[in-house]
Amino acid sequence: MSNSLRGISDALNCKPNSDMLHLVHLQDLYFGMFNGHYRSYEDCSLSIEYDVMPQSSFSPRQRLLLNEANTSSLTHIGQNCGSFVFKGLSLPFCGARVIQNLALATLRCFVGYITYAKEQVSSTILRWRKSLCGSFDDIGWLLRTPGMPLVQNGTARFLELLQAVRDGQHTLPDSFVYLLIPGLFSNHGPLYFVATKRFFSKMGLACHIAKIHSEASVEHNAWVLKHYIEELYWGSGKRVMLLGHSKGGVDAAAALSKYWNDLRGKVGGLALVQSPYGGTPIASDMVRQGQVADHETRRVMEFIICKMIKGDFRSLEDLTYEKRKEFILSHKLPEEIPLISFHSEASIAPGVLATLTQIAHAELPWFPLPTLSGQSSEDSVQVSRRVPIVIPISAVMALSALHLKLRYGEKSDGLVTCRDAVVPGSVMVRPDKKLDH
Repeated sequence: MSNSLRGISDALNCKPNSDMLHLVHLQDLYFGMFNGHYRSYEDCSLSIEYDVMPQSSFSPRQRLLLNEANTSSLTHIGQNCGSFVFKGLSLPFCGARVIQNLALATLRCFVGYITYAKEQVSSTILRWRKSLCGSFDDIGWLLRTPGMPLVQNGTARFLELLQAVRDGQHTLPDSFVYLLIPGLFSNHGPLYFVATKRFFSKMGLACHIAKIHSEASVEHNAWVLKHYIEELYWGSGKRVMLLGHSKGGVDAAAALSKYWNDLRGKVGGLALVQSPYGGTPIASDMVRQGQVADHETRRVMEFIICKMIKGDFRSLEDLTYEKRKEFILSHKLPEEIPLISFHSEASIAPGVLATLTQIAHAELPWFPLPTLSGQSSEDSVQVSRRVPIVIPISAVMALSALHLKLRYGEKSDGLVTCRDAVVPGSVMVRPDKKLDH
């Protein structure tokens, strides 16, 4: 269309006046709104030239060209006007769609928030329920498991033998080597098993204390004990009688369960004293996952055992009901080995709270003490150099036993319930005297 008008302008040689230029600018602005660009000044001038000039001054050929150009221009403007009207009518529909999307997004956020809040409330309720239930369903699980060997009560016979030993008429044979296996945290008690070993030695019996890392895992200590037993057997030519206290009994039982093919004929028997063979609620309640503050409690226990004591956290985790179930059902004790399981009940009387237990002694520098004769006494010097270190262990055991009694209704020695200390297939010993762990 521009080329046609330019040709007509060259033929007529006419210029638009100023009034027509304003009209041209308005038409050009209207044209740009629909096409996205503006026509040149020359195109605008050409349009004005032929709009203001009378068609009578044109030749027939010129009038034909001018009509064709005007018809094409009007057609193009009509199409753009229709597009502009359609866009104007579609604007409210676009706005309604935006509002609809915003409403749907708000609804989705609201539903998501409600779902998240519901999940959090359900999780909190579940955590509190798990914390309140604790170990109710786990205590004594071993005695309820079908297919386990029966337990015999040997308390009366034990008390008779104990009285004979006190009277100096013991019947313990010297054909065995007695190995004492300490329990958890025993490495920090230098006097652990010392009095027991001294008593065995006075009776003329060969007795040893197993040098194991008490804060190691059950499987690790089982491997160490296996080699310990073999060394004692080959060195003395006598079978080894095992006596394990607390976790030491669990470690010894694990050694027999896993390595019985290597230890057959080298072990005379196993006595488990206050051992959490089935597990303990104290360990389970500390590290149970899914309860209130489980992560915080676990981090605290890991710091105490791993950082302060330099032990293995599995030493505590292996005493939980979950780990004990997994291990016992996978590794059963050999039926031909004689077993004794000893458990007791701690006293919760108020007088126990004032009881102190000596766990070690401190060596002080040599300070001779004067006597009435003016000469130093060797006995006074020895007494002055050794100071006992005592802590209220019995008070702690009494409070723990009271806690287990009030929460679960179970009798315990403070750490292990009586039912969890019973080993299937063993001779059970339960003295009437109150003894804590």
